[in-house]
Amino acid sequence: MIAMMLISALVSWTLKSKFEKYSKLGLHSGLSGREVAEMMLADNGITDVRVISTAGRLTDHYNPADKTVNLSESVYESRSAAAAAVAAHECGHAVQHAKAYTFLKFRSAMVPALSVASRYMQWILLLGVIMIQSTPIPLAIGVALFALTTLFSFITLPVEFDASKRALAWMDTRGVVTTQEHAMAKDALKWAAMTYVVAAIGSLATLLYYASMLLGRRD
Repeated sequence: MIAMMLISALVSWTLKSKFEKYSKLGLHSGLSGREVAEMMLADNGITDVRVISTAGRLTDHYNPADKTVNLSESVYESRSAAAAAVAAHECGHAVQHAKAYTFLKFRSAMVPALSVASRYMQWILLLGVIMIQSTPIPLAIGVALFALTTLFSFITLPVEFDASKRALAWMDTRGVVTTQEHAMAKDALKWAAMTYVVAAIGSLATLLYYASMLLGRRD
């Protein structure tokens, strides 16, 4: 678990470093993140999704509830390879939504249950550890809830990788990026995806820790 924390910190630092580097390099096409997003949505026939600016750094996301592509301040008006990559990636999620991408539908269906699980999971796990010598039931419930969050983390992986794949393919086809800019965009999106990979593996490692504690109690 300590190793995963260190790896997570390293990946996060690398992502920020890459984004900082590629944000300083102007895009040959001169398009801003907002313009890239609006163009990709239009090219995919999506007319009911808005592109808006949101506060913060690396806070970019697609909200299927209100159909908005939320771009951080450093992406919305920026005219760089990093901004184009992030904007296109988030629009990749909008395309997934419009085309009913299976893994996105599955992940969205899990959100209500995951919301409840996340609210009580840590307290139930704590109670389970405290009561481990008297009864395994609370810990078993906690492990089951944690398994749900771990499953969600792994379902997120194909969603993120597919969105990046759609983004890169569209940018090439549309001529938004040059060959060199494509390489930079691909590198930035790779490190962004790595944060999800590390989070999923970390979640699995924690799940196995609690599961081994539960199995040890039963033995």
